[in-house]
Amino acid sequence: MTAALTVSHLNKRYDNDFHALKDVDLTIEPGELFAILGPNGAGKSTLINIIAQVIRKSSGSVQVFGFDVDKQTQLAKMALGLTPQDIAVDPFFSVREVLHNHSGYFGIRNNDAWVDFLLDRLELTEQAEKITRQLSGGMKRRLTIAKALVHKPKLLILDEPTAGVDVSLRHTLWKFVRELHGNGMTIILTTHYLEEAQDLAQRVAILQDGAIIACDQTQNLLTNFGERRFEMVLESETASIQMPEGIEMINKGGRLSGSFNAEQSERFFVWFSTIGSAVRDVKIEPARLEDVFLKLTNGAER
Repeated sequence: MTAALTVSHLNKRYDNDFHALKDVDLTIEPGELFAILGPNGAGKSTLINIIAQVIRKSSGSVQVFGFDVDKQTQLAKMALGLTPQDIAVDPFFSVREVLHNHSGYFGIRNNDAWVDFLLDRLELTEQAEKITRQLSGGMKRRLTIAKALVHKPKLLILDEPTAGVDVSLRHTLWKFVRELHGNGMTIILTTHYLEEAQDLAQRVAILQDGAIIACDQTQNLLTNFGERRFEMVLESETASIQMPEGIEMINKGGRLSGSFNAEQSERFFVWFSTIGSAVRDVKIEPARLEDVFLKLTNGAER
């Protein structure tokens, strides 16, 4: 089966000798929901913009569903939809006109049914006849997503789609993304909201300084690098209990807090079973992708 995206030995250097991407290799299979994460300046947007043919690579190759972006440019563009970070819509057309005009860029006529579907799913129907300059920032963001989908691409790239938007849009968008993914669309997501990536993505790649430092199933990353935090309240502030070996925790007036990794899990729960009668309340959180990210990037800012 042809991969949805194949990136091989991809490099991007700028005139000031800044090496934005360093020999990046990445393969994404059809139907995957894949997240690309990284600190600010890691190269995420550079990678996305090369795939979308917005900027030129220095070396390497990129294929979208088998179409080389250099040799089969138009076919690669037809297979790809991009929602960029920056919102750019023509201020002189209505929402519906923008979508029909964008359909025309791809040679698509009589696209009314699909346009109506997108307006409905992105809750833009009531805004359809408004001039785009009259829209709020959140509505403009919805329109950019509709534009990316108007030609029914096989691969959708969402570059920071929920940056600076309200909770309502986030819920609307992720509900629709799940629907698109359930219907077989391949989706690539970049986001600074790591809980979104953890909830949505099947696999995650983490970029730092232009190179991929980790790429694996989301659950594997959580298991291999994550820790589960816990808090428990003892029945008595003066209760004396034996602490488990190798698991660091703090005891403040009968309130215990700490964390344990996958290797320490069995040891923790065996210990907990021995002190259960001394515990009044306990909270154990699942591993978080945010903690994995901070560990692998040495605390770099997202």
